[in-house]
Amino acid sequence: MKGLIKALFIVPVFILVVVFLAGIFGNKDEKRKKLPRPSIGDMARDFTYPDLQGRDVKLSDFYGKKVVLLNVWATWCTSCKKELPTVQRLYERFKGDDFEVLAVSIDALGKKAVEPFMKKLGLTFPALIDTSGSIQLLYGTTGVPESFIIDKKGRIAYVEIGAGDWTDPEKQALVKGLIDEPDLEVPK
Repeated sequence: MKGLIKALFIVPVFILVVVFLAGIFGNKDEKRKKLPRPSIGDMARDFTYPDLQGRDVKLSDFYGKKVVLLNVWATWCTSCKKELPTVQRLYERFKGDDFEVLAVSIDALGKKAVEPFMKKLGLTFPALIDTSGSIQLLYGTTGVPESFIIDKKGRIAYVEIGAGDWTDPEKQALVKGLIDEPDLEVPK
């Protein structure tokens, strides 16, 4: 009988300890939580990913200076294959004019998949590598491609879910209007 009473006391205490420890140590995945997709006017969420040369590129380094087209994509995505040539044309039209493309690939094979794909399609804009797919959690994307135009203040100015045509005159006018805004002093 004593053994039964002891077991009835020890088992719940053990369960409470396990739950408590899981709560403490389980929060390591807090960064892996998917955030809601940012809306127009929201501050863009900063990130740093390596480019194809292995150099780290940080989004906030462009704040105050450039309009950024953030494109989340993958080499295996059929819609991306259709969209990326239009991103290239937008890049060619505005590069050097306070404009940058940051195309974040979520390919698990990273540079091994991205570099030959970019060459094959003649894409010259900066490609960043995110083999973990953390950009999708950070920006709350539901698939690929998804794009965000970020103004010089670092705010979301436009959101495109799915493949867009970046040669569209209205989209180009939006980008041009944002480029024409004066550069800003951004506090560090």
